[in-house]
Amino acid sequence: MDTTLNHPPAKRRPVNLTIREDILKEAKALKLNASQAAETGIILAVKRAREMEWLKDNQEAIHAHNKRVDKTGTLLIPIWVGD
Repeated sequence: MDTTLNHPPAKRRPVNLTIREDILKEAKALKLNASQAAETGIILAVKRAREMEWLKDNQEAIHAHNKRVDKTGTLLIPIWVGD
């Protein structure tokens, strides 16, 4: 599933959503496409959930890396650090 905002056209299907009336009213007043806005929101929610899942799945490796950097420093010294 492509979760980028610049995704190619894909097959669409109708779904039922429940949206607060005040938000829908304001969206219509601003001439926003509610379906497109909902899809964008879902794409962003999926992306965020996958990011959180990745962080959870890789927590041990991230902790080990940070521990190593704290102990031995970075592998490379950035050029802006100086001599």
